[in-house]
Amino acid sequence: MKGVILAGGLGTRLSPLTKITNKHLLPIYNKPMIFYPIQTLVDAGVRDLLIVTGGNNAGDFLRLLGNGSAFHLPHINYTYQEGEGGIADALRLAEHFADGEKIVVMLGDNVIEKDIRAGVAAFRKQKRGARVYVKQVANPRAYGVAEMRGDRIVGIVEKPARPKSNLAVIGIYMYDPSVFEIIHTLKPSGRGELEITDVNNAYIKRGQLAFDVLDGWWADAGASHEKLLETSLLVAQREGVSFSVSRGKA
Repeated sequence: MKGVILAGGLGTRLSPLTKITNKHLLPIYNKPMIFYPIQTLVDAGVRDLLIVTGGNNAGDFLRLLGNGSAFHLPHINYTYQEGEGGIADALRLAEHFADGEKIVVMLGDNVIEKDIRAGVAAFRKQKRGARVYVKQVANPRAYGVAEMRGDRIVGIVEKPARPKSNLAVIGIYMYDPSVFEIIHTLKPSGRGELEITDVNNAYIKRGQLAFDVLDGWWADAGASHEKLLETSLLVAQREGVSFSVSRGKA
């Protein structure tokens, strides 16, 4: 199984930090943001990786990551997304890399507390279709939300005004090779993008979407300046760091 990390886009929500670098290279505690999804996939046993990047600072990924020696990898693949065509458009660029194999896809600004070993292992055994992770959130209107019927996801609605659950579909997706056939049929949404929610709903219509509930916290670090800071604090706590803010003189 191969892994794809989507790290393109212009990161305008984190401006002015992203005027001089890609948002996925910003620090989360003591490491660049992109290190966390890479480590998540490596820990799950996925060692053949493609980084999909974009924007004006794509070369910085190569300077930072090289061929992956920091993760004990022999090689990392790279490709470039022009513009901001959406998550599914970025994933489309991985078709040649996937070469007919199953893939695990992770958004480059998603950071999790624990691991996804169990979900990846289950997907290895899954004969066909897709698998996603969901997580309870306090503000489901900000995410793609799963509509549940018993123990099945029967639909996903992007940023619903009236969410039918508080289960957000987070940025970790697993697909069989037919994902690229689905992407080629998509039409741009009102935002002018190819939506990953449309991909997942296509699998739902086929009756081929499984899911797991993520254990531990999940952070969408690239969503805002506040989320960027919050994620750094969560990671520091996970690493056992205790600190306090001094308001006095040094």
